[in-house]
Amino acid sequence: MNQISQISNQLKGAAYMVGAGIAFAAINVITQTVTGSAEYGGLGFRPQSDAFWQYFIGLIVALPFIWRSGLGALKTDQPVLHLIRVVLSALGVQAFVMGLAHGVPIWQVIALVMTSPFFILIGATFFLGENVNFDRWIAATIGFIGAMIVLQPWSTGFNAWSLAPIAAAVLWGAASLITKKLTGSESSETITMWLLLLLSPINLVLSASAGFEWPHGNILWLLLVGGAIQFVAQYFLTKAYSKADASFLQPFDDLRLPFNVIAGFLAFHYLPEGNLWVGIGLIMAASAFLLWRSNAKSAITA
Repeated sequence: MNQISQISNQLKGAAYMVGAGIAFAAINVITQTVTGSAEYGGLGFRPQSDAFWQYFIGLIVALPFIWRSGLGALKTDQPVLHLIRVVLSALGVQAFVMGLAHGVPIWQVIALVMTSPFFILIGATFFLGENVNFDRWIAATIGFIGAMIVLQPWSTGFNAWSLAPIAAAVLWGAASLITKKLTGSESSETITMWLLLLLSPINLVLSASAGFEWPHGNILWLLLVGGAIQFVAQYFLTKAYSKADASFLQPFDDLRLPFNVIAGFLAFHYLPEGNLWVGIGLIMAASAFLLWRSNAKSAITA
């Protein structure tokens, strides 16, 4: 692959990652609405059941794609890697949803999850053998500093439930590395289908252990929409990793924070205050910096 083609794929990967971020922001609003207690304006549905139903509905949405592609699209030479990835993803989903269900603001949950780029950069270096250049370390560091300013773990508003997304960050970081490894030999469609197929039974077990719930009324409609968006988000995420290195994509994943700030304001009418906007600005600057460097290299080689 020549350098111009590689840069083009990187930009496509960044676009897919941004699209995934927008989709996940919508999902997070739905999740907090469905699982939050009445105190937080939610409907009180169990977080474990919410995770099961969203991914199960996402699987139903994916069935026409499976039918069109045929069962051959599910053929894989690495079933163990798929299983490990899905277990890590399932546990990460449960930790993430628990934070939202206990009233941690969407933007604060996302800020905590944004500690994952450091785990991904380290993993990409030592386990995937990627060349993580200085630009990427700078961008990831800027994004991390911004996330910490937004999070303010030293403030009185920080509580034990705010730690749940940190576990999600580690688990999803490991799952992202496996996703990147799988894209080297398998299609985005295959990887997405295996995720949805295996997540449903795992989430069902976790839901049953917490007390399984059937959705009804507004909860059912919200879960139907959330499940459809879940399929789109997972597909975009996998396409992003098929186009660009995991380390390159992480600063663009940081854009989830401003997307979730906007989503949180539109849905729940709350916004970060004061210096928190400085943190958001740093996160956005990290992604803009990496995009600028990529375009500069493209211009040089053109």
